[in-house]
Amino acid sequence: MQTTKSNITKFGLYSSILLTILTIITFGFAMTAIPPSGPCCTGNCMEYPFSNLLTYYPGDYRWMYLAIFQLLTFLIFIISIHFIAPTEKKIFSFVSVAFALISTMVLLTDYFTQFSVIPISMIKGETEGIALLTQYNGHGIFIALEELGFIAMSIALFFIAPVFSTTNRLEKSLRWLLYLPLILNFIAFVAYSLMFGIDRSYRFEVAAISINWLLLIPIGILISIFFKRIIINESNT
Repeated sequence: MQTTKSNITKFGLYSSILLTILTIITFGFAMTAIPPSGPCCTGNCMEYPFSNLLTYYPGDYRWMYLAIFQLLTFLIFIISIHFIAPTEKKIFSFVSVAFALISTMVLLTDYFTQFSVIPISMIKGETEGIALLTQYNGHGIFIALEELGFIAMSIALFFIAPVFSTTNRLEKSLRWLLYLPLILNFIAFVAYSLMFGIDRSYRFEVAAISINWLLLIPIGILISIFFKRIIINESNT
């Protein structure tokens, strides 16, 4: 039993460290892929039907390959916390796992479809329906699925928060950090919806990615410290 618990905590430690590293790298690559269309475009903007999107391939797609590994690590990370949660709090961690699965599946499908379907279809001249699928369409399927995926991710983080106690500074800080993504995403969604209605383009999507990933970095660091402390305590007993 002790060996099993030790394996779980080490798994949690490694997954939290890897999640932090992958999030930093993926976010860095994503920030270099500024959309040449929509509200962030300042000149030479791509317009519907986005027929020259191959100009930005593969540069604007590299971050999605990294995001695949980051998402899989995120799911493992949440599952690791579920296994160390106290019995009376496993209802919260189990709900978190469910939303992490939803987030991971939605975003994996979104990214894999984007880099596996769009470029080769354009190369072969099969352009029908591409405008609705491409990441450059601010009201397309790609943006909608990203919004859904990152909302689900923030809900997963929200429900994992009660697993941690309020008896020490580290866990208390963790609880607040884990609550923040959903709160900030809710505020951003309401704000952009009030300002732009249903024509919010990719504004909320960019906000959701930034909120979730920027907060995942300190969350990953603190949870790695949390798991490290458990491992040290186990080795001293």
